[in-house]
Amino acid sequence: MNTMPLKNTSETTETTETTNFHKNTISLKRLVPGLIIGPASWLGPYIATSSLFLPALIQHLDADNKITLVALFSSVGMISAAISNMIAGYLSDRTKSRFGKRTPWLVSGAFVFMLAMIFASMSTTIPLLLTSWALGQVALNFIVAPMVAWLDLAPESGKGTASSAYGGLGMALGNNAFTILAAVFLGQYRLGFIIFGIITFIGTLIAAFIVREPSNLEENISISTEKKKFSAKEILKVFPEWSIGRDYYLALIGKIFQGVGNFAVTGYLLYIMTDFLHKDTSSTQQSIQLINIIMLIFGVIMGFIAGPISDKFKVLKLPVGLSTILVGIGALSIFFLQDNMGMIIYAFMAGFGMGIWNSLDNLLNLKVIPDKERVGFFLGIYNLGNTATQAIAPIIAAFMISALGFSSIFIMSFVFSIIGGILILSIKSVSR
Repeated sequence: MNTMPLKNTSETTETTETTNFHKNTISLKRLVPGLIIGPASWLGPYIATSSLFLPALIQHLDADNKITLVALFSSVGMISAAISNMIAGYLSDRTKSRFGKRTPWLVSGAFVFMLAMIFASMSTTIPLLLTSWALGQVALNFIVAPMVAWLDLAPESGKGTASSAYGGLGMALGNNAFTILAAVFLGQYRLGFIIFGIITFIGTLIAAFIVREPSNLEENISISTEKKKFSAKEILKVFPEWSIGRDYYLALIGKIFQGVGNFAVTGYLLYIMTDFLHKDTSSTQQSIQLINIIMLIFGVIMGFIAGPISDKFKVLKLPVGLSTILVGIGALSIFFLQDNMGMIIYAFMAGFGMGIWNSLDNLLNLKVIPDKERVGFFLGIYNLGNTATQAIAPIIAAFMISALGFSSIFIMSFVFSIIGGILILSIKSVSR
């Protein structure tokens, strides 16, 4: 790392960026707890509201058209998320405040998300609910894009640990633990919207207070950044050409394939139990709880050890690439066994694979970002794969089921996961 002091204002852009990075490094003692509480606070409520409370309220308001409406809400949410994520990352990269670049945006986003969920709980018509939901998705991504950029504040020797805290622990709690809590409010879904909206706001505030992002009012902005304007022309030129951004694109596309492969199964767990394995309600509930518990345990374990191991042995690309392949192998176990043992093997394989993936994939992306002046922007785009693939996977899976039968989604999951792993392993700028 270049730590030479600035000699004059004509120093290169690279030197300015490195110096500012050095000044804004935050100790892992503060950063790690914030990177656990923060993502859990936005991802958990998002999963709870999108998978449980929203479908329940849609069914209450218009049961006859619920399937079409769920697809509509998913599409609107994905479009809102994609646009707002880019804008949020862009703006936070260019923000100066006494609270740093990211904190003002993610706290404001959490507050608006809470309000949107309260409005959703009071909706009496589909248009009102759709408006509230779209507002919530915009606000959510003003949390996601700036918060993931906190990873760039970690010391160089501890970036793996920070990434592991964010993805391995924070997202594991959001993905699995919150689902168990949300089930308690399934019969009171309007109250659920409110409770989980408040959880997002309070959790984000706590994370921001713990991290205490330093002021960047005195930050020197490089000449190239200073000349950039928030214009339609620049927004249209989002990404650099392939020769410059090759490894970033491979990581991004690999994440999309991995996400579709993963959500093709997890998004249909309920129907896999009832329609494919023909379980009754009680057995279905027990099986889903068991799978979530196994995956949560692996997620937490990997959250504790994957990052430190990556930092110590300087390995990153190999575990990330192989982790998505494990998810695909887990899906094959359901295809071949078609029983409880197949589901348990899947839970172990996918839990192990996703634990590693969630712990390290954001760090891998941080390594391959093509423009270090737009860390928040590029990390935000990459992290969008968590929500976009949840909308894409059910659409592809639904087509596969109708055309080839239920078992086809397991083959689909395997193929997509393998492709994702190969793309990750094809990255050149990260040796191993």
